[in-house]
Amino acid sequence: MNLQKILGLLGIVLAVVGAFVTIPYAAAILLILGLVVGTSVLAEHHVRVMVSALVLTGLANLFSTIPGVGSYLATIFESIGVLAAGAAFMIILRNLYARFKP
Repeated sequence: MNLQKILGLLGIVLAVVGAFVTIPYAAAILLILGLVVGTSVLAEHHVRVMVSALVLTGLANLFSTIPGVGSYLATIFESIGVLAAGAAFMIILRNLYARFKP
């Protein structure tokens, strides 16, 4: 297992735990972890990561309508979306660098 996978799993654990307890700067930590994970995403997975980030952050609140556990699920999926958004942002930065590098 490489460092990026470990950090990705750590981000998922942080998202799940963060749904039940307050973790200071959890969103910032998830974003930074996503940026690091995004450095190793292969080119054939770029679109998947970007679409996942958009869908997770955009549709996570739909789970809040489920009685009892919905708010927790919405928080978990939104937090995982922040992790994926960090990875997507790094992919975009890498692509811009590759396009405009001297």
